[in-house]
Amino acid sequence: MTGDDDDLDTGGVPAGLPSRGAYLLAFGSVVLAGLFGGIIGYGLIDVGCTGNCNTSKVVGTLAGALTGAIGVGIVAVLVLRAMAEWKRRPRG
Repeated sequence: MTGDDDDLDTGGVPAGLPSRGAYLLAFGSVVLAGLFGGIIGYGLIDVGCTGNCNTSKVVGTLAGALTGAIGVGIVAVLVLRAMAEWKRRPRG
């Protein structure tokens, strides 16, 4: 932080930040990706396993959910950073 008050909107928030709606959309997409990843992980184990596979199904569900959520989370952070950079005012 440089200490310049020109970089802050009213309320002490930096001027280049994405909107609250963008953050909520990013959060919702991470949750949804985790849900779908868990469903895919469960389905893969369910199709490929015979006999008692309860532990394997839980592990597959968790692995799929984490993989999906982490992947979309990385993309969401990059998009939010790009939005902040696009909104930033040029220094002059």
